Amino acid sequence: MFETLGSLTASPWIYALVALSVVLDVFLPVLPSGVLVITAAAAAAAAGAAGPVSVPGPEQVPDILLLLVIATTASVLGDMAAYRLGRRGGARLDRAIARSRRLTRAQERLGAALARGGGALVVIARFAPAGRSVVSLGAGKTQRKVAEFLPWSVLAGMAWAGYSVALGYFGTQWLGTQWLGTAVSIVALFAAGALAAFLVRRPPSAPAATPAA
Repeated sequence: MFETLGSLTASPWIYALVALSVVLDVFLPVLPSGVLVITAAAAAAAAGAAGPVSVPGPEQVPDILLLLVIATTASVLGDMAAYRLGRRGGARLDRAIARSRRLTRAQERLGAALARGGGALVVIARFAPAGRSVVSLGAGKTQRKVAEFLPWSVLAGMAWAGYSVALGYFGTQWLGTQWLGTAVSIVALFAAGALAAFLVRRPPSAPAATPAA
């Protein structure tokens, strides 16, 4: 898998692959969109460290800023597609979600948390497994206005893309080896996902007791 990804990072097709993966993983959370972003960013860092002599042309190196813009934009586009689907899906969408055990569990666990936390949890849930799917579909199903959901979707996309790109790029620069930087960065991405899942599932703190008069 990593050999295939390594060859793709030397081609402009990596941008299309990243965009497609990030858009679609709102519907298929098993797609490794974060792994793709990290691998591309790590390739950019490794190519930069190799120097201009070893790099035949800029088209063979993922541009780090372009990668960030594409990942962020694709994240927002995927969110809005799921939002529209949730807004218009009705009973058919409910049945489709019910057939997915993972989405059903995530919806049950995240639903109450999102209701408690509002927009900030949209950003946190972007890192949680299936959290993006539940947030985007749920926002549409509950008829949230676009103006209420879109700014948080943009912020969530920027945070997730920035974190993933920074992991791959700076991890490879600091560790000095592309494969090691990629591996450590992927572990860090999954760790952030586990932390995000814990935060959105954590029960609300009990209100302070009012002292007796």
